[in-house]
Amino acid sequence: MKNNAEVKTAVEEAQQTLEHLATAQRIAPPDDLKLKIWNRIQQEQTVEEIKPLVSEETPLPKSAEKRIIQENPTIKENNNWRTFAVAASALFLISVAGNMFWMTNQSEMKTKMAAMNQDKKSQDLAMQQMNRKMNMVTDPNMKMVLLKGVEKHTDSKAMVFWDTKTKDVYLTAESLPKAPEGMQYQLWAIEAGKPVSAGMYTQEKDSKMALANIPEAQAFAITLEKQGGSTIPTMENMYVMGEI
Repeated sequence: MKNNAEVKTAVEEAQQTLEHLATAQRIAPPDDLKLKIWNRIQQEQTVEEIKPLVSEETPLPKSAEKRIIQENPTIKENNNWRTFAVAASALFLISVAGNMFWMTNQSEMKTKMAAMNQDKKSQDLAMQQMNRKMNMVTDPNMKMVLLKGVEKHTDSKAMVFWDTKTKDVYLTAESLPKAPEGMQYQLWAIEAGKPVSAGMYTQEKDSKMALANIPEAQAFAITLEKQGGSTIPTMENMYVMGEI
């Protein structure tokens, strides 16, 4: 660091990163921790205030110090134990900090991986739906009927795919507003001037499942009905309509 400015900058940036991590991962200590620490400090001060074996004002000769240690071997053991305890505490704190750093990185990595997997699944589903629509568009037996918004819903639109061979009816209506709670979109076919239910629409069925089998039709329309559908269309809740 002293001889290389780039190394110094890199080390300082690493230190700042660790500081930011520590700040972001900080955990509030228990409310009674401060009182416990203060009581412990007072206990240690009380022990230190006990009169020592030898006066601190007059330094002991080394021979006397050696003799005292020999006569009281627990003094040396206590000193060794205190040194060991300090070292162990330092290692423990380093271990805790390292584990927190590792666990945080692992958690962030798992979150990112889960988000990436979810994005991939969404992209795969979107690609599958696009391929289905492309197959319908290029199918010579498939007739497309564009349903345009009516009156209050001029921005709404949908597309009916009617298989002229099997007479199955598919619907893609992603451009319609999300149906309110307890309501559902219902597709209608106009046969001989009368509306006939052509099935209930859900996003899971969009361009994937046939809603109904309609032998003949002059037009298609979509209304918003109560969950489960209706036997007759609610005309004031009509969103889109298109003639064949």
